[in-house]
Amino acid sequence: MPSSETIVISVGGSLIVPAKGGGAPDAVFLKSFRSFIERGVREERRFVCITGGGRTTRTYQKAASAVFDLNDEDLDWLGIHATRLNAHLVRTILRDSAHPVIVTNPDDVLDVPQDASVIVAAGYRPGSSTDLRAVQIATHLGAHRVVNLSDIDYAYTADPDEDPSAAKIEAMSWNEFLALVPAEWSPGLSSPFDPVASREAQKNNIEVAIINGNKLEEVEKYLKGEKFIGSIIN
Repeated sequence: MPSSETIVISVGGSLIVPAKGGGAPDAVFLKSFRSFIERGVREERRFVCITGGGRTTRTYQKAASAVFDLNDEDLDWLGIHATRLNAHLVRTILRDSAHPVIVTNPDDVLDVPQDASVIVAAGYRPGSSTDLRAVQIATHLGAHRVVNLSDIDYAYTADPDEDPSAAKIEAMSWNEFLALVPAEWSPGLSSPFDPVASREAQKNNIEVAIINGNKLEEVEKYLKGEKFIGSIIN
């Protein structure tokens, strides 16, 4: 089905497998997300959904590190495979409309048939998070905005749990945002958006909206150009 708009959505692993769930996938979120995507497909939107690793990544990294002193590449590979497991879960629940093959190399998105309404993607190589892959896919497909779904309403200037002066970000430029985050990527980095991906988004003039995935109605508002709860970086 031809689509009027391609929307790249980076789905945080913390939504798929939340910390409070004891390691189990969140069926309530998955059901809501499936309904949101299917509704969008009926409205002739095309989606690329790339999944993060979240708690699954950290659980495996912590267990492996307790046994052996791992390097960053090994830690990254554990995270990459966690993203792929989550991607298989998402592709499975979207099998009625999703392309059957999960994209890992961002370049391969160009080989997916144009009539595929939903593409599911996952991590590729060490050195960055799936945020970078979302930006690279958006660039390949000519999409100028990425929706980053997390489990918070806003990104903040610092971790609000550690810094009481942290302020929520409603709108910010890439230059301002890059001044707040670490310069380099490292496995397990806690940042609203990967610094490597941020520089790539800035270079390619891609806007990123950070929105709580448990409030998908706010994503709909954003896509329609309405006022929404969340952060915009452009």
